[in-house]
Amino acid sequence: MIRTKPDDVKIAGSPGMVETPFGQSVYFDGVDDAIFLEDMPLDSMESFTIEMIFYPDAAGPFEQRVVHIGEVFEDRMLLEIRAVDDQWYFDGFVSSAGNNKALIDENLTHPLGQWYHVAFVVSDSSLDTYVNGTHELHEPFTFKGIQTGKCAIGVRLNEVSWFKGIIHEIRITPGQLDPSAFIKL
Repeated sequence: MIRTKPDDVKIAGSPGMVETPFGQSVYFDGVDDAIFLEDMPLDSMESFTIEMIFYPDAAGPFEQRVVHIGEVFEDRMLLEIRAVDDQWYFDGFVSSAGNNKALIDENLTHPLGQWYHVAFVVSDSSLDTYVNGTHELHEPFTFKGIQTGKCAIGVRLNEVSWFKGIIHEIRITPGQLDPSAFIKL
């Protein structure tokens, strides 16, 4: 859980609370809605699993940065999607100690306008992505902990590539979770 003071939270636009099958969730309009936190929840983690339950809207832009943690251009981690027609595909991106890797495959598509669970598992030697508990991509990667930065939800930290849809939950766990331990959709 991110513990932050009210002064450390900046709201852009007017993301709104909406009732969903999972309870209260946050709606982002894909234009100017975002939440910025001064906290850096990955501080010094040598491995982690970040999960999200979300609903990508059918009318969103092509490139959407849903969660951005770290620096704007240096060490960072992003959960992103690409929306094409009525489909989307996942992009888990990490930059660490000068190494960059995007786990993305435009052939691994999913229908927009539905609820999903995504997970990005980052270890000191590899990266893995999952959608609804199904393993999608794996790549070897040398990861060093991200030491500095902030957090943006609903957009990239430099306020480009806005997300259109709903986020119910984001969970960051130190270490590599097995899919059996993922949040249940």
